[in-house]
Amino acid sequence: MNRKSVMSVQVIFEPAKCQGYANCLIEAPEIWDFDEDDNRAVLRLSDPGDALRAKAEASARCCPAQAIRVEELNP
Repeated sequence: MNRKSVMSVQVIFEPAKCQGYANCLIEAPEIWDFDEDDNRAVLRLSDPGDALRAKAEASARCCPAQAIRVEELNP
């Protein structure tokens, strides 16, 4: 059986850069939450797995403050 290798990803969040747009929460509510007291996003799931990879990448792309990035982990 020949299995396709799947790379895991990690979501990296820099809260100090967050400006409270909440675009990440709109793109990936499974991964993000929002702290209304601090007016910033809260990362709930740093290892989204393959099932949520596309949503993690979308949340990084849509962040105007560039406070989010998604990096592949070494196997």
